[in-house]
Amino acid sequence: MPTIEERDLRHIWHPCAQMKDYEELPPMVIDHAKGAWLYDVHGHSYLDIVSSWWANLLGHTNEKINARIKAQLDRLEHVIFANFSHRPAITLAERLAALVPAGLTKFHFNDNGSSAVEAALKMAFQYCQQTGRTGKTRFMCLTESYHGETIGALSVGSMDLFAEMYRPMMMDNIHVEAPDCYRCPYGKTREDCACECFACAERAFAVHGRETAAMIVEPLLQGSAGMRIYPEAYLQKLRALCDAYDVLLITDEIATGFGRTGQLFAAGRAGISPDIMCVSKGLTGGYLPMSITIVQEKIYEAFYADWSAGRAFMHSHTYAGNPLGCAAALAVLDILDEENILEQAAHTAAWLTERMTETFGAHPNVGEIRHIGLIHAVELVEDRAEKRPFDGKRRLGYAIYRRALQHGLLLRPLGDVLYFNPPLNIGRDDLETAIDRMKLSMDEVLGA
Repeated sequence: MPTIEERDLRHIWHPCAQMKDYEELPPMVIDHAKGAWLYDVHGHSYLDIVSSWWANLLGHTNEKINARIKAQLDRLEHVIFANFSHRPAITLAERLAALVPAGLTKFHFNDNGSSAVEAALKMAFQYCQQTGRTGKTRFMCLTESYHGETIGALSVGSMDLFAEMYRPMMMDNIHVEAPDCYRCPYGKTREDCACECFACAERAFAVHGRETAAMIVEPLLQGSAGMRIYPEAYLQKLRALCDAYDVLLITDEIATGFGRTGQLFAAGRAGISPDIMCVSKGLTGGYLPMSITIVQEKIYEAFYADWSAGRAFMHSHTYAGNPLGCAAALAVLDILDEENILEQAAHTAAWLTERMTETFGAHPNVGEIRHIGLIHAVELVEDRAEKRPFDGKRRLGYAIYRRALQHGLLLRPLGDVLYFNPPLNIGRDDLETAIDRMKLSMDEVLGA
């Protein structure tokens, strides 16, 4: 009789993985979950310190979200969203309209983050074509950026791990050197930086601004690049530069939205408003696949015309505006408001920064501990003084990940960057457990 793990591997191709690795590390089959904890079919527990790919915002099987979805399920599970609508979607749009950065007024529902980015790119391109900006056909993005894994989203990303194989299929876009505050080429630190690196963006706009429809960025935090955090001033300068060159600014808040950076949206933390904003992940608390592409009124108006004008936005997804996803999102907004989640998370984040610094700050292989909101990242290096990384072929982050699983901690690294991105309502006891288990795993792989 095959084991449940063998049954899985007989048929399932897991995402973002070399399946040969599963010969040594079979999948952990999860039976149930609660709060920040996962429990597998064999009774083992795992502290989910990465929020299951950054999506689980308020803990697994949250009772309030569960109840809202169950109530909606008995009323309406799904309906075509073309020429039809429903109360949960209308209410969600109304509530978000009061919370998103100023000027964002129209909500286009999609069913995952990559789809939201695809819609944003197509909207930006079509907007330019329909407003006399026909020479604007390209996009700008930051190096080391990640915006999803559909072809359009890959084309505005710069992570070779995901994109290199598909380059012949991808659009030819402009990649602007991204800020790197840890290895600053100008010799600056986070304390004395004046965004000297912004000169790279200025040069790119000077050369390509006239042909660029939009610039897309992960605001303040480049997640897949290793939780690289850059200054609010950089985003403010970018907003002004886009305005100067008549380039739309798209903020990809799929990973940063709904409190992950300490405020509801990273763009709001920087005090700027994008022309287009993409949200997903925390939108439904990580419960159901749903995303929204949110735009300023001027963009919506460029598509508004008689059908015969051929200006409609012909982009759709079967599960757009799914009522169950909307119900989950409404529950998330209620919890954030009623339980003062962001205020509590801010106190927890300050405490966590102290504890991470105490525990890992003097480690000879810890190059930097960086943080924004509750997100904390530890970058491992071979030489701390020179900031020299380990040879990637050693896969030390992966080795620590495997060891952490043995100790009941789900610590999925980004290369050799270990990070915490927990539910916003996680307790300090769970965080202490995560710190202890991470340290133990690091010591066992790197040496105490």
